Formats: sequence, C-alpha cells, structure tokens
Amino acid sequence: MSEQLAFDALMHEVCVERGWCGSVVGGEPSHVTDYLPESGEVTADQFVMWLFAADGVDPSDDPAKWQTHYDGLREAFLRHMGGDRAEVERLKWNGS
Repeated sequence: MSEQLAFDALMHEVCVERGWCGSVVGGEPSHVTDYLPESGEVTADQFVMWLFAADGVDPSDDPAKWQTHYDGLREAFLRHMGGDRAEVERLKWNGS
C-alpha cells in the first residue's frame, strides 16, 4: 500500500468511521492535521492525543471513559502506518 493510501485509510477510519478528527474548539475550527509538526517523527500516542485535542477532549478528565477510544485509535495508527511511529512526511492526507 502506498504511503498516501495508508494515511488516507487511517484518516477514513478515525474520522469517518470513528468520528475523531476535529471540531470547533475555543471558537476556532480544529483538525488533527493542524497538530502535525513540519518535520520529524510522530508516535501513535502523539497522534491519538492530537485526535482528542482536535475534538476538544481532555482524556485525563475521565481516563476510564476515554481509554477504549484511546486504545482503538492507537491500534488504527499501528495497523495503517505499520508501527508505533511514522515520519510526518508519511502523514499527508488529501484533505490537509
């Protein structure tokens, strides 16, 4: 699978199927891709925390409530990106 298709598949799963990719936070539109750095590696855990942030969710407010979501989103990253980290250059989505 090409890098583009891998990230598109990840975004489809987390956004379309699971509903995690962005919202209006603090009166401003927010999307997970807004959090991506210019360069370097992104870990699965960072990506999941950015998904939460883009939706205005602080999972530390009620960890038990959010753990299942966290685990599922992390697993999606692992499956689609092929490991627990990826170079940010691989995280380019057609919608970003």
